[in-house]
Amino acid sequence: MAEITGNEAVQTSLERGVLTVTLNRPDRGNAWNGAMTRGYFGVLDQAARCGDVRAIVVTGQGKAFCVGGDSEKLSEASESGQAASSVALPFWHPMTIAKPIIAAINGACFGIGLQQALCCDLRFASNDAKFSTAYARRGLVAEFGMSWLLPRLVGTGHAMDLLLSARLARAEEADRIGLVNRVVPAKDLLDVATGYARDLASQCSPRSMQAIKYQLWQDLMSDIASSATRSEDLLAQAASGEDFKEGLKSWMEKRPPAFPPLPEDLAFLSYE
Repeated sequence: MAEITGNEAVQTSLERGVLTVTLNRPDRGNAWNGAMTRGYFGVLDQAARCGDVRAIVVTGQGKAFCVGGDSEKLSEASESGQAASSVALPFWHPMTIAKPIIAAINGACFGIGLQQALCCDLRFASNDAKFSTAYARRGLVAEFGMSWLLPRLVGTGHAMDLLLSARLARAEEADRIGLVNRVVPAKDLLDVATGYARDLASQCSPRSMQAIKYQLWQDLMSDIASSATRSEDLLAQAASGEDFKEGLKSWMEKRPPAFPPLPEDLAFLSYE
């Protein structure tokens, strides 16, 4: 089995097709810094190219998912007047990874931590999770694409409320407004998220998941006619492929499917 390596700020484990990525600065609430950016995006890139990885779960070590940007780095940005990241990749980079990414949100999820959770494809939260955009209470603005992502998940009214007020929203409210897909007891969070990911890894075609992830994000940026045309082209490709044959055969034979890994040339998604 391939080895996916992170750094001190980002740890990994791979089992049964699911890569678990853990933000690992628990003494600082997993506050985001350059090492975490490089470690996290580097791990995602490795996972995208690795045939052993079929789904990804992202969580935080300790009692927080991510409390936002590291206060030391924010102080430096305030003094320099420069808040832009030095990392070459965009902060919506997880959306270009052609495999499903599930955020298992344990505890606080603020600022850039929330922005990164929104870039995941699904969000499971512990019942003690709490959320805040944080920016307006720090004299900042919606950063790294959050003003695009958030209203598409919760609607413009809820997005405006969360961004303007930067107030705290707890798990129950996050579930009600569609910010998360599911809320579960804290002790069960990682098991539930990993179980869901394992189901994807064992039952779903990597090619299908790659195409569906591309469709969903791309179609948010286009009209219905373009979406329909794109789906027809993708459907024609899928119907003539080996995964469709295996999907039908395994269903008729009442056995688990044996889909091949996603080819490396499909590892990343590009949006027009």
